[in-house]
Amino acid sequence: MNSCMVSVVGVFLCFSLSGANAVAAPSTAAGEYAKHLAALSGLSVAVAQAMPPDQYGFRPHPESMDFGQLMSHIATTNYQFCAGLKDSQSPALPSPTDKDAVVKFLSDSFAYCTDVISNLTDAQITASHDSPDGHLPGREVLLAMYVHVAHHRGQAEIYLRDKGIRPPSYRI
Repeated sequence: MNSCMVSVVGVFLCFSLSGANAVAAPSTAAGEYAKHLAALSGLSVAVAQAMPPDQYGFRPHPESMDFGQLMSHIATTNYQFCAGLKDSQSPALPSPTDKDAVVKFLSDSFAYCTDVISNLTDAQITASHDSPDGHLPGREVLLAMYVHVAHHRGQAEIYLRDKGIRPPSYRI
């Protein structure tokens, strides 16, 4: 009975692990990057939504961008990084100032990038492209973009804490 139970558990584990890998793992590099972009996007937009509208002009230091400018900066560079991956120019971009418009701008930038990134070919991921950080291979452009978003989102979370607002919890 003991060896039978071990066999059943072993078969169950093998089945569970192989099933999980087949469902969870994207089939392409572009799919992997798009999956991580979805997490990056969701948390970034949640941070932008957490700040009250009347605090979008808040800056923790006179030399700092205000909160709305910081969120718009993330959106602008998202467009620049992703347009570079397509070897094209960024689309015309707005200059929003109120919360609703800034949140829409940020959300739209991630939607634009989701479309670009999920459709990248292996050749585009390997080829070099212009980006805000220079002429880099596609993988490095993506890494630079993700680091850029995380860096500035981290700053934005400090802005929220300065206002007594708990930032949204990190999630993947």
